[in-house]
Amino acid sequence: MQLTIDGHSAFCHTGDKPFEPALPTVVLVHGALNDHTVWAPQIQALGARGFAVLAPDLPGHGRSGGPALPSVEALADWLIALLDAAGVERALLAGHSMGSLVVLEAASRAPQRAAGLALLGSTFPMKVADALLATALEDQQAAIDMVVTWSHAAWSAPSVTDAARDMMQRLAAGSSAPLLHTDLAACNAYGNGMTAAAAVTCPVVFVQGSLDKMTPPRKAGLLTDAIAHASIVTVETGHAMMQEAPEAVSNALLAQAERLIS
Repeated sequence: MQLTIDGHSAFCHTGDKPFEPALPTVVLVHGALNDHTVWAPQIQALGARGFAVLAPDLPGHGRSGGPALPSVEALADWLIALLDAAGVERALLAGHSMGSLVVLEAASRAPQRAAGLALLGSTFPMKVADALLATALEDQQAAIDMVVTWSHAAWSAPSVTDAARDMMQRLAAGSSAPLLHTDLAACNAYGNGMTAAAAVTCPVVFVQGSLDKMTPPRKAGLLTDAIAHASIVTVETGHAMMQEAPEAVSNALLAQAERLIS
């Protein structure tokens, strides 16, 4: 589905059927230098269970136009505008990594739009190593290799890591800007996490990879403590949990969706 936001095209994958905003809706927001394709198994599982799904490509990513937005706050405002454009009044907002910060910030800005949150691979602060930030600016291909290595568990199949690298290379090639650096810098600079978490009253589930080296569960304590009513689901994966444990992640999202918006 193609929408227009702030004068730019915004693509949302809706699964195998046209989007019906009257259905219970799950919104899936990808992370840095990713696009909607990272959610493929979850889109299929949610659609098969009768949910409407919106999996957008963030601005400047994949099939969405415009420049990549430089802050989590700007991305949150864009996400709220996306809900308006799609005719969605209320949804389960799910985000992975950078996307988790986007949906958290969006829920704090427009609490009436969030039936609940699913925060996958989320930490706050989401600081990025100086070496990775510098490499992302100077040698994006090398930075992509670093991220792919750190994002996957040691046992991850070569087909999974190769697919992740290919996707990131495709997205980087489609942008004249250093897209990975823009995204990582947005994560690194975001400072409103605790305020946003304190403002969230809807149900929240954290999905954490026990082998995650990018956003390790031990660094999520500030957020999980700030949202006392949150639940935690642990999956035996690295950061790339949607690909390494697709069924477990789909089940976590389905449980939250069925609890909140069925």
